[in-house]
Amino acid sequence: MAAGVFLFSATDAIGKLLTDTLPPIQIVWFRQLGLFWGVMVLVAMRGRSVLKSKYPGLQIGRGVLAGSSATLFIIGVSYVPLADAVAITFVAPFMVTVMGALILREKVGLRRWTAVTVGFIGTLIVIRPGMGVVHPTAGLLLIAATAFALRQILSRMVSGGDKTQTTVAYTAIVSGLLLTIPLPFVWETPTTSLEISLLVAIAVIAAFAETLVIMALDVTQAVVVAPVQYSMIIWGTFYGFFIFGQLPDGWTWIGTAVIVVTGLYMLNRERLIARSNRQDDSGGDGL
Repeated sequence: MAAGVFLFSATDAIGKLLTDTLPPIQIVWFRQLGLFWGVMVLVAMRGRSVLKSKYPGLQIGRGVLAGSSATLFIIGVSYVPLADAVAITFVAPFMVTVMGALILREKVGLRRWTAVTVGFIGTLIVIRPGMGVVHPTAGLLLIAATAFALRQILSRMVSGGDKTQTTVAYTAIVSGLLLTIPLPFVWETPTTSLEISLLVAIAVIAAFAETLVIMALDVTQAVVVAPVQYSMIIWGTFYGFFIFGQLPDGWTWIGTAVIVVTGLYMLNRERLIARSNRQDDSGGDGL
């Protein structure tokens, strides 16, 4: 998971770099290309059974959300410093909790609702709406985080009937086809070897990153490895400084700290609840 997060941060930095000369849709299309061809190889090896789903409608919806959230993020990050953009998207876990309660009817206690509220306050500290500190396109990053959260909710809904490889296959194919539709209308032919190299790199790195995250989720529960995702703020700051010469200001660090602490608290609560449920199912104390 740590390696996957590191590589995903690299694709974010490459994507931001490419927005100087290429349209966001084209950048995201190349980003999804590596995963798409990886899925094509998987289908060739294991047959079309990979695409058999009990929830094809939900899988297609998840693919649409994947393509949309990635495009909105690249548009937003072209105007917002990388570390700030990463901090804003950390609102996604809180959105998952809210949507889980509203859509899946999951029980959310007072402590978790309080954590959600505090997390949103942290996001507002980073964005500081109305103060002109962060570019207005930060709103697109919030929409991207919301779409990503809804994508996670759909993942929970299909996980009981579909294999992980099926979900990945639908995500790659649907998002790839969706992004291909407008591609001819925005296409800008790369003119330098640097652009070509970066486009190839973003495709290959994204494919490896997605594979590593899937491998992590296959061997353990999401609540175990999810905290590692917060290391993205470290890499976002690293890339932002060394590539773009950008560093977050003091208020951004404060807001990010609030978001990360409340996010880790919520993940710990989920872990404790899951452990309690396992103990109840086993009829013992689990010791």
